[in-house]
Amino acid sequence: MSAQDFLAYCLERNVLRFGEFRLKSGRVSPYFFNAGLFDRGSDLVRLGRHYAEAIIASGLEFDLVFGPAYKGIPLAAATAMALHSEHGRDLPWAFNRKEAKDHGEGGSIVGAPLAGRVLIVDDVITAGTAIRESVATIRAAGAQPVAVAIALDREERGQGDRSAIQEVEQDLNLQVIRVARLTDLIAMLESEDRDPSQLAALRAYRDRYGIAGG
Repeated sequence: MSAQDFLAYCLERNVLRFGEFRLKSGRVSPYFFNAGLFDRGSDLVRLGRHYAEAIIASGLEFDLVFGPAYKGIPLAAATAMALHSEHGRDLPWAFNRKEAKDHGEGGSIVGAPLAGRVLIVDDVITAGTAIRESVATIRAAGAQPVAVAIALDREERGQGDRSAIQEVEQDLNLQVIRVARLTDLIAMLESEDRDPSQLAALRAYRDRYGIAGG
């Protein structure tokens, strides 16, 4: 499987769409990625395989998979299953609650205890807020966050010169593993017989908002 295989599947499932989409930043984007539309069991199987393949290819050493509530929970579960079924790595996984439970087993973490080197799995990094909260949770438990795996890197800067992903990499000292990037999407459109206006719009958007070297 490749990044372009993943993007083709996103298009097939209408998770990745072209058009005009106003983002929270106020920018009008020529494409939109909504991982919440991966809503079938078959989607989770495919997603888990793509995440696991990218993680293994990165060479990252880690001990536990962590999914931030809420979107990260099924992604972390799917990834942990694929790491076991496709790559023979049977690793513990856990996720957090938005609010700590004060009865039963209590606490804010469900699943395996947070320990060792922890990989965070989420859909995208927009502002980096959820990742920073996850890092704080993991460190508070005495574990070490080492990387974040995401589905799509928009390769787009924030209000400054850096993207939220670059901020996570540089400020939090975390490796970021991407299943696919905007560069991969543009390359796919270049290699296929698709609407040339889509490709032109993506290039123009990248020229205007892309990160340095992106």
